[in-house]
Amino acid sequence: MAEIIVITSGKGGVGKTTSSASIAVGLARQGKKVAVIDFDVGLRNLDLIMGCERRVVYDFVNVIQGEATLRQALIKDKRFDNLHVLAASQTRDKDALTREGVEKVLNDLAAEGFDFILCDSPAGIEKGAFLAMYFADRAVVVVNPEVSSVRDSDRVLGLLASKTRRAERGERVQEYLLLTRYNPRRVEAGEMMSIADVEEVLGLKAIGVVPESPDVLSSSNKGEPVILEETSAAGQAYTDAVARLLGEDRPMRFTQVEKKGLLQKLFGG
Repeated sequence: MAEIIVITSGKGGVGKTTSSASIAVGLARQGKKVAVIDFDVGLRNLDLIMGCERRVVYDFVNVIQGEATLRQALIKDKRFDNLHVLAASQTRDKDALTREGVEKVLNDLAAEGFDFILCDSPAGIEKGAFLAMYFADRAVVVVNPEVSSVRDSDRVLGLLASKTRRAERGERVQEYLLLTRYNPRRVEAGEMMSIADVEEVLGLKAIGVVPESPDVLSSSNKGEPVILEETSAAGQAYTDAVARLLGEDRPMRFTQVEKKGLLQKLFGG
């Protein structure tokens, strides 16, 4: 039985697609059969971060409208045979997505034996975002530790609790908090909300804390999800988050200011 996970946020630019790509790769690396779908019709960035933009022939909307089969549109990842990408359309508008069409694609993916279907949601609460979350079993809410991002994510949590298929059945979507661009020094200086602050406001425990890192941008530019950068703190943080998503208990890293050693203090290293 496929598990549907939506990667969502209330605000744009918080690292949602970066997180979708890294979580998808992390799950595939654990031997899971994974499909990741870009719901951001009209923009389309997931294929760039996954490094498969030149291989997009058919997209999500083509499948929904019967212009291509699911197998024609799915792009197999070059690194993992068990990971597939379904790109968004750049030329259609968001009205091209329908609930019936999305449901059929998700059912067909489940019938193909996928363990996880990740839905990379557009930001906000418009139609694409609503359809990305409607069928979800679990939700990863991506938040930057600053007030506007937290406030907008609170609205998304309200929708997850009331406007999903699980909510209609009297059930809950299982929600997780993923903090991105976290900088312990700025937290200490009072310039950024702490993990505890964000958890308290949203009523969620963090499944991962991804530190602010230039590796994220450089990996995206190379078409390599940052989780593949094994020496990167951001990559390691995503690896930890995926492990927790699969039920493993891991300590939270990269949340404290690194203390300088004696030599660093002496020589300014």
